Amino acid sequence: MGNIYDGAFRTIVNDCRQMLIPVINEIFGEGYTGNEKIEFHPNEHFIDQQDAVNQERITDTNFIIYGKKKKKYHLECESSLPDGRMTIRLFEYDAQIALDEGEVVHETLTVTFPNTAVLYLRNYKKTPDKMQYVIKTPGGSVEYDVPIMKIQEYSLEDIFSKNLLLLIPFYIFSHEKDFKVYNSNEQRLEELRAEYQDILRRLDELEQEGMIGAFDKRTIIELSRDVIKEIAKKYENVQKGIGEMMSGALIETEARTILNKGKAEGRKEAALRMLQDGELPMDKIAKYSGLDITEVELLAGIQMV
Repeated sequence: MGNIYDGAFRTIVNDCRQMLIPVINEIFGEGYTGNEKIEFHPNEHFIDQQDAVNQERITDTNFIIYGKKKKKYHLECESSLPDGRMTIRLFEYDAQIALDEGEVVHETLTVTFPNTAVLYLRNYKKTPDKMQYVIKTPGGSVEYDVPIMKIQEYSLEDIFSKNLLLLIPFYIFSHEKDFKVYNSNEQRLEELRAEYQDILRRLDELEQEGMIGAFDKRTIIELSRDVIKEIAKKYENVQKGIGEMMSGALIETEARTILNKGKAEGRKEAALRMLQDGELPMDKIAKYSGLDITEVELLAGIQMV
């Protein structure tokens, strides 16, 4: 998977870790309340290979949730075409995670495999509904399923009603097949813009209701912008239509944070930051900072000196 998508997933998982709980509930049918402790473990593992130097492999996320029972989880995020290699890599990760935390008592080794799942950003005809491990040992066979979450199957209503906010940065994948149309058809592009305006509105409401913090909202918006910039890099109008909207939302969010501090110079400080970013016209800067347009023009003149 591209470094941008990989990095976005790891960032939101690590920085907004409570957003993991609804996703785990959705995938594994758990009943976590959201108040559980989450303990992350190192993502770097060294895979032992015969006749070869040990290879370092980095998992997307590896953690324990302390609910009524302590449970270990391993999630991977994938955008490429399923070809069997992912299943092998996944098992290697799981085996190494289990071995890293194994216990030996009186020469008896006990290893615990994590509850593992894969989040697929793209759907292909070959994308299965699940993966499966079948482990044959001298003492008998063990087999179990590895569930797959297909992000493109979740609508905006699904995402917000189930509190799957962790999926928002990747929602744009649902529209990838139509980028060519959006890029040449202003009406269709406006429909896409309306969806993202709705996302921003709903995030604002969740923040106002205290359901998410300002940092969580900013992280979602920032990662959405980064993913859009990468996935739509060949489509200039999509980049401008959606990517710049998310950039503007970030600047507005930062301006609100500054203003909420209650400092006398807060409005001017907010306006100056927006001017330095150069993303918004002066009338928008005046609106978001609460200054008159003449004051913003004066600040812009001072900045240029």
